[in-house]
Amino acid sequence: MKQLILNADDFGLTRGVNEGIIKAHREGVLTSTTLMACAAAFDHAIALAKQNPHLGIGCHLVLVGGKAVSPPDGIPSLASRDGNLPDSLSTFVARLSSGMICPKEIERELRGQISKIRDGGIEPTHLDTHKHTHAHPVVMNALACVARDLKIPRVRKPIEDLRDSWQSTRGEGSAIWQELLAAAAARAVTPVFNSTSRKYGLRSPDHFLGLAMTGRLAPAALRRLITFVQNGITEIMLHPGISDAELETVDTRLHYQRNIEMEALLDPLVRSAIEEHDIRLITYHDLN
Repeated sequence: MKQLILNADDFGLTRGVNEGIIKAHREGVLTSTTLMACAAAFDHAIALAKQNPHLGIGCHLVLVGGKAVSPPDGIPSLASRDGNLPDSLSTFVARLSSGMICPKEIERELRGQISKIRDGGIEPTHLDTHKHTHAHPVVMNALACVARDLKIPRVRKPIEDLRDSWQSTRGEGSAIWQELLAAAAARAVTPVFNSTSRKYGLRSPDHFLGLAMTGRLAPAALRRLITFVQNGITEIMLHPGISDAELETVDTRLHYQRNIEMEALLDPLVRSAIEEHDIRLITYHDLN
């Protein structure tokens, strides 16, 4: 049986992103999203989540960019004195790999973000991370420990099959190489990810798609990606939303691309492709 989770990252980023995600769920094929506890439109996202009980809501845990949820003096190696998290993935990875960031502080911040979401009345279906920071073994171990302790055993496995990555990006031009390299780098951590998941009793979908096509899943591209869905459970990651003046003030490389991916999720031909390939749409809640 082919089962598919269509997950929107960045719920809570802006009101426009929130509204685009809800539109893609109500009128399209989106089944799941992940909420950023430290984002500006968090309260707006919480309100919308409660109005849409069939939308799976997970945690989009943030260790790069923005403000930490925890008090700065409790995570001094992770956040600055004013509470800012590392401003780029490269800075975070360099500091983490050199031992400058304490893993226990990562755990503390992850617990704080999950607690904030639960305090808002949302029980998370699963966990993933902004910019896939849990592909790093240190973050993965911290996340796994927190997931076990807080009884949230479902976690994104951000590892895309390189064959699928290559096939999905054909015809996209030379600019896609950065995403292909990111997919290849994530693939390299597969053994550590799998062993950590087994150790802590975590569960993930069998397959993951969308990393190499981040920001490029227009309707035709999403239809093409659906043809790669295999037996078992697959997650396709997307970033739908409404690009507006508020989004222009946010440090994100995805702006108009969010409109494109929202339109893909609303496209009747995408729904038809899902039906033609006999794919059942599910959320992380169905991952048992």
